[in-house]
Amino acid sequence: MADLNFLAPVPDAVVAYTEVLSPQTIGKKIKIHTKEHGIPDLEGVEIVLLGVLENRNDVNYIGEDFNLNEIRNAFYKLFPGSWSTKLADLGDIYKGETVEDTYYALKETVSELVKLKIIPVVLGGSQDLTYPMYRAFDKIIPMVNLVNVDRNFDLGDLTQPIKNDSFVGKIILEEPYNLFNYATIGYQTYFNSQEQIDLMETLYFEAYRLGQVSNDITLVEPVMRDANIVSVDLGSIKASEVSLNQKVSPNGLDGKEICAITRYAGISNKVSTLGIFEYKPSKDDEITCILISQMIWYFIEGVNNRVEDTDFKDEHIYQKFITLVDSQELNFYKSIKTGRWWIEIPFLNEINNKLKRHTLLPCMHQDYLDACNNKIPQRWFKAYQKNCV
Repeated sequence: MADLNFLAPVPDAVVAYTEVLSPQTIGKKIKIHTKEHGIPDLEGVEIVLLGVLENRNDVNYIGEDFNLNEIRNAFYKLFPGSWSTKLADLGDIYKGETVEDTYYALKETVSELVKLKIIPVVLGGSQDLTYPMYRAFDKIIPMVNLVNVDRNFDLGDLTQPIKNDSFVGKIILEEPYNLFNYATIGYQTYFNSQEQIDLMETLYFEAYRLGQVSNDITLVEPVMRDANIVSVDLGSIKASEVSLNQKVSPNGLDGKEICAITRYAGISNKVSTLGIFEYKPSKDDEITCILISQMIWYFIEGVNNRVEDTDFKDEHIYQKFITLVDSQELNFYKSIKTGRWWIEIPFLNEINNKLKRHTLLPCMHQDYLDACNNKIPQRWFKAYQKNCV
C-alpha cells in the first residue's frame, strides 16, 4: 500500500460530523482515513472516495484554494441503497510543489487502486486531473476508452501546455498512445469551434449533443458500457441546478440527467475510475454539494447492480442476429440475461489493428433496427474506421 502514502486524512471537522449522524447513514458505514487511525483496511472495499485539491491548471486560476468538506458532509448524511458494496474515504491529495507532483501522486494512487480492483471516485479540482487518471492505466491495459461529460471537447490548442480545457489534446499527442476511443456527452455546439468539431470527426471520436442526450438519455448506456474512465465536468450542468460560483450556462444537463449518467457509468462492467471535476465552492454552496453527493450515490447504485453478461463463449446466454447492410454483413449479439446489445467489429487481418480486445462493441437495439433498414450504425462505422487507421 506504499503508493497510498500521498493521501492526507479526512479533516477532523468532517470526521466529527459523522458522530451526530443517524446510524443508518453512509457516514456511519463508510471506512474513513482519519488522522487518529490512518488509512483503513481496504479488504473487500469496492469503491473509494479520493479528493484532489489541485486547480492550478485551470485557465481561470487566480490563486484560490478549496476543500471538499461540504461534499463529504452531504454524502455522509445520505442513506445507502440496498447495497452489498463496501465503501471507503481515503482523504485528499494536496497540491504538490508543482502541478506535475500532484499528477504523479494521483497517477500512482489511481494505478494502485485499479490494480486492487477498487474503483476510485476522484473529486477535484480542475478537469486536467483526468490526464494523470488516464496515465494510471499505462501499465494495466493496452488501450483505454475515455468518456467526458462536458459542454466542451477539451481538445484545446495541442501545441500549448496542458490546461483544463486542453487535456484531451495532450492525451492524444503524448506517448504512449493508449487512447482508443474518446466520447463527449452533452456537448454544446456554441462552446466549440468548427475546427474542433471537424477534428472529432476526423479522429472518429464520438460526440453527443446536449439535445440528443436530453431527448433520449439511454444513448449514454452503450457509450458508458465501453468506457474505462469517466470524467464529469460540473460545467456541463445547467446554471439553475448549481450554486453561484458553479454557474456556467443557462443550458446544460439537469440534476436528474447527470445522476442517470453516473448510474449508467456505475452499471458498466468496464468503468474502473470516475472523476467529478471543476468544483468551485461559494457561499451558497449547499445545492452543488448535494447534487455531487447524489451523483456519487447513483454511481454506487449502478456498481451494486452490475451484471456480467459478456461470456459469448456460452451460446445459451445470448442470441445472435445477422443483417446485411450495403453488402456488409453485421453480426449483433443480445444478452438473454440483461437484454443488452453488442455489434461485432471484424478483424482486418492484413494490418496491425488496435482492436484485439474490442471485437464486440456495445450498442442499442435501435442500431440493430437501423441495420435491418440498411442503415450502418454510427458507433460501428467509427470503430471500424479507427481499426483501419
